[in-house]
Amino acid sequence: MFRTFRGGLTIGLAVAVLVAAIALTYELYDTRTLKRTLRRGEVLCGVNKGLPGFSIPDDKGNWTGFDVDFCRAVASAIFDDPNKAKFVPLDANERFKELQNRTVDILSRNSTWDMSREQNYDLYFPAVAYYDGQGFMVPRSRNIESALDLNDSKVCVQGATTTALNLADYFRVNNMKYEEMKFPQLDQAVKAYEDGKCDTFTADVSQLYALRLNMPKPDDHVILPDVISKEPLAPVVRQRDDDWMMIVKWTLYAMIDAEELGVTSKNIDEALNSKKPEVMRLVGNEGTYGEDLGLTKDWAVRIIRHVGNYGEVYDRNVGAQSKLHIPRGLNQLWNAGGIQYAPPIR
Repeated sequence: MFRTFRGGLTIGLAVAVLVAAIALTYELYDTRTLKRTLRRGEVLCGVNKGLPGFSIPDDKGNWTGFDVDFCRAVASAIFDDPNKAKFVPLDANERFKELQNRTVDILSRNSTWDMSREQNYDLYFPAVAYYDGQGFMVPRSRNIESALDLNDSKVCVQGATTTALNLADYFRVNNMKYEEMKFPQLDQAVKAYEDGKCDTFTADVSQLYALRLNMPKPDDHVILPDVISKEPLAPVVRQRDDDWMMIVKWTLYAMIDAEELGVTSKNIDEALNSKKPEVMRLVGNEGTYGEDLGLTKDWAVRIIRHVGNYGEVYDRNVGAQSKLHIPRGLNQLWNAGGIQYAPPIR
């Protein structure tokens, strides 16, 4: 029979308890977000509290921005309705914990993908939505043209971000001195810079463009050309939730593939009649790619029709059609001089 432990628990019973515990763990984690999202009827999306071009509400509470549109794309893929995305504003120092606590289903708020965040928070960054890098903004009156001229500067920076770590690395490597003025909230750091408490502000370059736009006299400030770090910004989901991670990842990839194939929100109906194999797979006329994700065959059509392809989302929020006018740069498609690239749908 079974061997008995001192406390009277048999090996067989111990194994049964262990197996039950493992099964319960997988029941709690596996596919829970997709099931809960379907049951709830909306996607809960953690976003920046207010960053022009990426996520910002108007006076009526209507959200717009690059990160906002990605959340709407996920909602479109699942519900065929971009309005099924609900936005939860989160600070940088609370974003990952709130995702862990299931306050939101996904983070889409200028979060840098790095190893320690995946390891320490048990998170996944499914794919890079925006290739960014850290830079510096200074008053035009300083007449500074390069970050190498920032020796002895007073630098405002937000804490609990990779930005402060990169700042320290840059000045140490270049044997320069600086005075760090760290603030827990982004708006506090910006106000300190505007009030002249520091003569330099550092953040991701995209963030600098957005913040400068909101200043009383944007032209009085210069964004230096130097980029001192790699900041791959990506949506974030919880680990051990593979079905949900796959939906988030392939939502982004579908938008990128659509741009490469020339499929837009304006010609999506025409694309449904295409005989090109790549387009047929994208729109669901060949293969079972949507069904394999747990969605409908026209999941990508829903995304493109309601939100657009990657280029459309970029241009209207942060690119040529926006007030920011941020060049595509690295975020241009791989075949147009950038590094934005998606695996094929096949």
